[in-house]
Amino acid sequence: MLRIQNLHAFYGKSHILHGVDMEVKPGEIVSLLGRNGSGRSTTIKAIMGLVEGQGSVKWNEQELLGSKTYDIARRGLGYVPESRDVFPKLTVEQNLRLGMKAGSKKGRWSLDDMYQMFPRLKERQHTEAGVMSGGEQQMLTLCRTLMGDPDLIMIDEPTEGLAPKIVELVGQYLKELQKRGLAVLLVEQKLTIALDISQRCYVMGHGEVVFHGTPDELRADQHTRKEWLEV
Repeated sequence: MLRIQNLHAFYGKSHILHGVDMEVKPGEIVSLLGRNGSGRSTTIKAIMGLVEGQGSVKWNEQELLGSKTYDIARRGLGYVPESRDVFPKLTVEQNLRLGMKAGSKKGRWSLDDMYQMFPRLKERQHTEAGVMSGGEQQMLTLCRTLMGDPDLIMIDEPTEGLAPKIVELVGQYLKELQKRGLAVLLVEQKLTIALDISQRCYVMGHGEVVFHGTPDELRADQHTRKEWLEV
């Protein structure tokens, strides 16, 4: 269980988040929606300790604020950044192996799992990541994070710049993660995929949560969609 209470976040002197409250329960997909600049990515970065935060971010009743990013990851939180940070000169398989959790305990994901879920990565396993398409790099970044065996995975704009068919595949993959027991916090601008796969949605505006409810409730709330989501 991830529970965020009264979260404020800052870039230097700039106050970005203003008292965000949010939670993600085990095994559910929650979408974090809003226009660019609304504070969605900052929320995830604050959870991961990548930006300064104040308030409370608890994972399984343990406070995360003030912890190092690598310690937060070791506790079971995974983060897939929008920038698709692959190691360009390493092969697909080398990228995946770098994501594996250290230690003798075997994680729930193997290389074979990744290749079964994303056959394209198996075809490209000996290819340098830097020459792959944006969609392929997105798959690789997601899989590398999964190799760390997280219980909650936070994904920032996974469909940005992808073709419609690939966007549909991403939605299917996220549902598969949920079937395997992972919780997903999805930052997304495309309402279609978010409303299709999520159990709950949060909408952010100006660093605050302006809506929280089910996808059906958001579909019915024309004011929220017009005021905070539609261009």
